[in-house]
Amino acid sequence: MPLLSFVTDTERSPSEKRSFAEQVAELYAEHMETTTGHIAVEIREVEPGGLWLGRADDPDAGHLFCDADIREGRSVDQRRAFALAVMDLAVEQWALPETNLKVVFTEHAGPEMMGMNRVGSDWASENTEG
Repeated sequence: MPLLSFVTDTERSPSEKRSFAEQVAELYAEHMETTTGHIAVEIREVEPGGLWLGRADDPDAGHLFCDADIREGRSVDQRRAFALAVMDLAVEQWALPETNLKVVFTEHAGPEMMGMNRVGSDWASENTEG
């Protein structure tokens, strides 16, 4: 039951954010061997200048940071492939510079991730919910 939280300092329309969120969920499902029904995506906007990244080539071009709270058990290769796919999507759809993007993963034991009707379990590649 991942929570993928994005923060940006560029303004996006509700339809742009919804489309981005749907594509992020599909990318997560593809790279993490799961389904999309339990994936949560959040996109928050802060004022221009509200984000800073030391390596940014053009700090005025906008930033996008992702905090990915995921269930432990995915490989570094899976996490890296998802991070690159999300950053590629941001470059392609929102014209953000590659140097202005960042993804950070926090892993949680399955039971730390909960919905109203379930408590997560430990992840295994054949487990498609989480």
